[in-house]
Amino acid sequence: MKSLIVYSSQTGNTQKLADIIYNFLSNEKNIFKIEEAPNPSGFDLIFLGFWLKAGNPDPKTQEYLKQITKQKLFLFSTHGASKESQHAKNAMENAKKMAPEADIIGCFNCPGEVTPKILEKARSKAEPPVWLKDAPAAKGHPNDADCKELKDLLKQCL
Repeated sequence: MKSLIVYSSQTGNTQKLADIIYNFLSNEKNIFKIEEAPNPSGFDLIFLGFWLKAGNPDPKTQEYLKQITKQKLFLFSTHGASKESQHAKNAMENAKKMAPEADIIGCFNCPGEVTPKILEKARSKAEPPVWLKDAPAAKGHPNDADCKELKDLLKQCL
């Protein structure tokens, strides 16, 4: 089985999860930043990681999702919101809808520490984003517990 790990990361949080997935896999595997990712058509299993923008996967991920057809797909994301928030759940559901032919084998999301610059920009908006109240709790994430949870989920899905 030939696996492809693609990630979009602004702060390193999603990249950290992508690296965990890469190190977990024992089969033929490739890892790419989304800007450098190849067409996914030659791969059996795709792991696609993203950050959230306005309750959806970031724009580059949205474009990449359109290229995925009937392959197995594992989605993962990091965000400033609580893991159990409706914001995070909706974003994952939206990602699934953007690859309607894919065989979704698993999904993982966890908080990711938000940089002071992004926090400042979010606070300055006329209508602050819904995740802003959860952002302080995201400090230090993804942490060891998040990484273990991801590995445990990978064991179940693979």
